[in-house]
Amino acid sequence: MKHVRPQEVELPRPQARLQVLVVDDSAAQRQLLKSVLGRMGLDVIAVEGAAQALHLCMSDEGADIRMVLSDWQMPGMDGPDFCRAFRQLARDDYAYFILMTSETDRSVKARGLEAGADDFVTRPLDMAELRARIKTGQRILDMQEALLHRNHEVRTTLADLTALHDALNRDLAEARGLQRAFLPPRKLRMEGSELFLRLVTSGQIGGDLVGYFPISDHQIALYSVDVSGHGIASALLTGRLAGLFSWTSRRANIAFRDDGCTVDPPDCVMTRLNEFMLQDLTSDIYFTAALAYVDTRTGRVDFCQAGHPHPLIRRASGEVERVGNGGMPVGLIPEAQFECHRATLRPGDCLLAYSDGLTECVDTWGEMLDEEGLMTLLSTAPAGTEDAVAHIEAALRDHVGIQDFEDDISMLCYRFDHPGLAMELRE
Repeated sequence: MKHVRPQEVELPRPQARLQVLVVDDSAAQRQLLKSVLGRMGLDVIAVEGAAQALHLCMSDEGADIRMVLSDWQMPGMDGPDFCRAFRQLARDDYAYFILMTSETDRSVKARGLEAGADDFVTRPLDMAELRARIKTGQRILDMQEALLHRNHEVRTTLADLTALHDALNRDLAEARGLQRAFLPPRKLRMEGSELFLRLVTSGQIGGDLVGYFPISDHQIALYSVDVSGHGIASALLTGRLAGLFSWTSRRANIAFRDDGCTVDPPDCVMTRLNEFMLQDLTSDIYFTAALAYVDTRTGRVDFCQAGHPHPLIRRASGEVERVGNGGMPVGLIPEAQFECHRATLRPGDCLLAYSDGLTECVDTWGEMLDEEGLMTLLSTAPAGTEDAVAHIEAALRDHVGIQDFEDDISMLCYRFDHPGLAMELRE
């Protein structure tokens, strides 16, 4: 895609010869100054009064004047008043203003400074002093011009960075939409049972993944994944894993064997993912995960926890249990061992799988919610899965206050009630 700057920044015009305006009611003084300044390589314009000088400065001819050398005592408008009027003109460039005066009183000179003068030359003129004052003004104007060019470079670079940032944000927004397209519908309702999943990314794109896929007419797989790090690399791996846990294609799903009918146990799937991460990917990224197979008839849950937060079960009585033993993350150690565990859901029980963005959610004082806090939230959550997830998310937002979430928030809540076969997907 061709990069187009949102707005071109105009480069300041280089000045070939410094143009000086001499304002003096004495024709002899004007001629002397034109001669002296001309020998210094300056382009000199001389006028006899302030009114004529202002008229010239407001014309196109006076647009390039960068230095003014004005007498103090002049008929009509004096030097300080002329300086004040000159400063009020709309000009693109700064002009260095020197007043020529025989005044030595500091309070009188202060009036000239207040009017906007930059320097003074004492009369009668000392040509060596005049040349020194002119050269000082030239150095200041040269530094100003160099600064204008540097500012132009900064503005141009900033415009380029802004355009790139906007383009990146657009791409990230597209990537976020594609990332969410990998996920199955948020709601799955079965006869007597249901589940709901929620994913909130802390940035444009995230490294968390939650979802499910059917195994048979009475079995469903639930998974929760948290990829290390943040940003594009983590999001790309999340998208790859979403494809490996495809809920629409058994042949693409890493849990199914070649026959497309039988699944390997959750611990074997983790072993296969570990080999994939270490052999097929050349990256330091790893991930934690929990994979559970739920029998929707009996409530039996076979699951593997690979460095992921402990799944929680809220019993119908309101008691919350932590299950699993932790395990190793996926993609860190070759030939890592993973274990399969079993739990049993009874009618009215809920299973919650989640990422550590929930337990490590911090408030304005830096205090984490931690696992105990999440268990308390789950124990008081409504019975319905969608309402329970909304209850937990609202409590998390209250916990962080005015801050944003520092990490992705993802959770999947499954409620087991009565055995059933019919499954209904809802967006």
